[in-house]
Amino acid sequence: MVSGRHKSRSLRRVFKKTPGGRNVVHYTPRKPKVAKCADCGDALKGVPRARPVKMQNMPKTHKRPERPYGGVLCSKCTRKKIKAQAR
Repeated sequence: MVSGRHKSRSLRRVFKKTPGGRNVVHYTPRKPKVAKCADCGDALKGVPRARPVKMQNMPKTHKRPERPYGGVLCSKCTRKKIKAQAR
C-alpha cells in the first residue's frame, strides 16, 4: 500500500526497474512549466526547468541567457525591441 505522503498527485510517479528485475515506483517532485516570453508567449531557450531550490544553487549565467532581456524575452522579440529603440 502507498504511504500517505505519496497519495497526492503533486509527486510524479516514475517506474524504475531494479537489478533484481522488479519494477518499483519512485516518487519525484514535478518540474515547473517552461518559461515563456513576455511578448509573444513562446518558450524561452536557455532557461532551465528546475525547481526553485535547484535554481538558487545554480550560477546566474546558467539561469538565463546573457543578453539584454535574457530570461524575459525570446531572441526574436529582443531583436525587435532593440531595433525599435534604435529608431
